[in-house]
Amino acid sequence: MALVEFPTIPDLNHIIDGKRVTTSDRLPVFNPSTGEQVADQAVATEQDVDAAVQAAKRAFTTWTRTSGAERAELLLRFADAIAAEAESFARLESLDVGKPISTAREEMSFYVDPLKYFAGAARLAHGTSLGDVGPGLHSRVEREPIGVVGLIIPWNFPLLEAVWKISPAIAAGNTLVMKVTGVTPLSTTRFFEIAQEIFPPGVMNLVVGNSTGGKALVAHPDVSLVSLTGATSTGKQVAASAAQTLKRMHLELGGKAPVIVHPDIDLKAAAEYLVGTGYANSGQDCTAPCRVIVHEAAYEEFVGHYVDFAKGIQMGQGLDERTTMGPLVSATHRDSVRGFVERAADYATIALGGGAEDGGGYFVSPTVVLDPAQDSEIVQEEVFGPVVSIQRAGNEEQMLQWANDSQYGLAASVWSNDLNVTQRAARELNFGTVWINTHMQVIPEAPFGGFGNSGYGKELSMMALEEFSRYKHVMTQTA
Repeated sequence: MALVEFPTIPDLNHIIDGKRVTTSDRLPVFNPSTGEQVADQAVATEQDVDAAVQAAKRAFTTWTRTSGAERAELLLRFADAIAAEAESFARLESLDVGKPISTAREEMSFYVDPLKYFAGAARLAHGTSLGDVGPGLHSRVEREPIGVVGLIIPWNFPLLEAVWKISPAIAAGNTLVMKVTGVTPLSTTRFFEIAQEIFPPGVMNLVVGNSTGGKALVAHPDVSLVSLTGATSTGKQVAASAAQTLKRMHLELGGKAPVIVHPDIDLKAAAEYLVGTGYANSGQDCTAPCRVIVHEAAYEEFVGHYVDFAKGIQMGQGLDERTTMGPLVSATHRDSVRGFVERAADYATIALGGGAEDGGGYFVSPTVVLDPAQDSEIVQEEVFGPVVSIQRAGNEEQMLQWANDSQYGLAASVWSNDLNVTQRAARELNFGTVWINTHMQVIPEAPFGGFGNSGYGKELSMMALEEFSRYKHVMTQTA
C-alpha cells in the first residue's frame, strides 16, 4: 500500500452556545488507514450535555419565532458555506472513516443537497384549517416545532447523517444538541464550527467523546425528541431509556439488504454495479447489497462476473488517489468482521478474500461467500463490512421468501426486465425502500427508513419534517 501524507488536525472540543468548550479528559482519534493517532477530543460529561441542552432551550425561545423564510435563508447560506469547503470536507471524511478520497469527493453533493431541499421545505410547512365546524365554532390545526431535539449519529457516514438529521430539525424550527461518535468526529466538528458563523448561538450544539454523552442526552428531561442512527441493539437500549421521560423517538437502525437477481438481465452489468455498491465504504452501510439471491439459471454466470469484478478492487489508504476501497473504521470492528468470515468458512465456500492486510491499518480484503444456508449467521446477521454472500435459489417464490426471511426491513433490490416480476417484488418485499434494477439510490425528496428491527420513522422528504414537528388543535368560539 502506498504511503500518503495526512493533514494535521487540531484538538476537537464541544461546541456549546456558540463557543468551543474543552475538558480535561481527552480521547484519541485514530486514522483507520494507519492505526496512528491524528487528533485528540474532549469527552462529554453529564454536565457538558446539560449545558448544551440548556443553551438550546434558551435559544429556542427566539428561534421558534423565526419564519420559514428566515430559516430557509440560513440553511441556504449554510449549504453554500459547506460547498465552498468541499475539498477540505472530503479529505476530513476520508481521514475520518478511511473511505477513498475519490468517493468522499463524489459524496459532497449528497451533503449539500439535503440542506437546500429542507431550506425549501421550511417555507412549505403549515397546518390545516377545518373552518367553521359548528355554530360560532372555528377549528384549525397548527404545526409547531417540538423544542430541543437530541441527535445521535453513527461513525460510518458522519457528515451525511449529520446533514440528514440537522436539515429537517432546523427547517421545522427546533434547536438541537448533536452527539457525534468518538470514532469519527473530524468532519462533523468542522461542520458545526461553520454553523456557528451562520446560526444564532445555541441553535446548534455539539458534544463529542464516548457513550456517556449520548446516554445523558437521551435521558435529559428537557430533550423532547431523540433521533438515532445506529445498531439495532443500541436502538433498543436508547428507546428503553427515552421511555422514562416519554420523549419521542426516531430510530434508523441496522439492515441486511437482499438483492434478487433474475436471469433475464445483463448479468455482467448487474454484477459490476453490485460490486461497486456492495464494497462501497468498505461495506459499512446499512443498505449495502450484501445478501445476493440469484436464480439458479443465472447463478454460475453471475458469480463468475461478480468475483472477477471484486478482484479488481484496489485496497489502500483513504487519501491515496488510487484507492477504491479503504479500511474498516477500527481495530475492534475489523476483528468482528474477520470473525464472521472465519466462522463462515466452516459452513460455506469463501470464493474470495477474507483475510486482513498488513500495513498498520484496519483492513479486511473484499470477501465473497458462496452458498451459505438461509439460517446461517452470515445471511441473518449484519456483518457491516466488505463481505457479500451469494445464494442460489430455485424460483421466484423462494427468492422472495429468502429475501423477507430477516429481522431487518430497511432496503432491498430486485433485478429483472420483466415488469410483472419487479412489481410483484415491490409489493411483496417487506422493506422500507425497494429499488428496481439499481441499488443505494437515495434522494432528499423520497423518505428513507425501515421496518422491523431496522427501526421506525423517516429521514428525508417532507415526512422527515413531520418527524420534527408537533400539531396543535385550536378551537375558537367566534359568537
